[in-house]
Amino acid sequence: MSSILSGTPNRRALLRGGAAASALLASPAILRAQTRELVVGGAAGHKSWVEEIVVPAFEKAHGAKVIFEGTRSLVNLEKMQKNKDKPYMSVVQMDDPVMILAVKEGLLEPLTAARVPNLAALKPGTVHMDGMWANYLQPWLGIAYNTQAMKAPPTSWADPYDPAYKGRIVLPSIQNTEGLANIFAAAAIATGLSLDAAQKDADAGFRKLATLKPNLLTVYTQQPQAYNLLEQGEAWMISSAMSSYALERKAAGAPIALAAPKEGVFAMPSGIAVVKGAPQADLAFAYVDALLGADMQAKLVGPTFSLPTHTGVAAPAGMPAGMVVHQIDWANVARERGDWLKRWDREMSL
Repeated sequence: MSSILSGTPNRRALLRGGAAASALLASPAILRAQTRELVVGGAAGHKSWVEEIVVPAFEKAHGAKVIFEGTRSLVNLEKMQKNKDKPYMSVVQMDDPVMILAVKEGLLEPLTAARVPNLAALKPGTVHMDGMWANYLQPWLGIAYNTQAMKAPPTSWADPYDPAYKGRIVLPSIQNTEGLANIFAAAAIATGLSLDAAQKDADAGFRKLATLKPNLLTVYTQQPQAYNLLEQGEAWMISSAMSSYALERKAAGAPIALAAPKEGVFAMPSGIAVVKGAPQADLAFAYVDALLGADMQAKLVGPTFSLPTHTGVAAPAGMPAGMVVHQIDWANVARERGDWLKRWDREMSL
């Protein structure tokens, strides 16, 4: 009693004080441990704009750390498959055909209006399979051309078939998602059907594509090599070229442009979904909602040279006037792509 009254600390008081001091010293580590991490799997080509535009805004708004793993859609699918029982990714940004495969394997969590309010503001055709995933941007497919080699831009999907372009045309392989559009465009040319209706007649598309072989310089699986040929003037056109790549090269000063054929262009949707069993589910749905929102899409359409999916966001400056956008039937693609790949290898090899 006398020690307490005299102000001399006893052993219990010292222990309490030491514990408090230790807690103060350890608090930065505790705060770091409390910062939640959201792992997002996406395309390697998206890494720059995700980390420069999306991540800073999201981290500031939610006090979280976002880790973006840039690779290919099929690689992200493999990661989800291998970690199905204990996922570490919370969100995936993948091509729609791969999203369909993920849905079939039960790897995605449905998006709902309650958890993702911006779903209600999206354009028709951009929310899929009862909300299993949605599209946050739509790069579009047209015909890229060398502005020095060609006196006038192409105006139709039929232009690359002109014998005047013998040995000057480049196509993407249908291993690449952008390559699929050439089957549908060829079917439309052969049958006279619209780009929508022609997607049901791939046989007519393959027969027409075979007639293009004399005009082919090469078929690519890697975009950079194809665009080198186009920019150097060895190739004159790339049929079914992505706006997000072609217009980026144009903006960098390359002598190329992207034409929107009179029959219309194809949308190349960029899908986003929440991984089933996501370790940070609340952050995952918030991230999806942010990319579907008007504020974020308004910031992204310009740098990505894409169309918005939010009804309240205008197309970026420089978009061809009156451009008609057609959606690809990705469910049909998922069913048929295996057989199409085999036929492509048989009939389109150079």
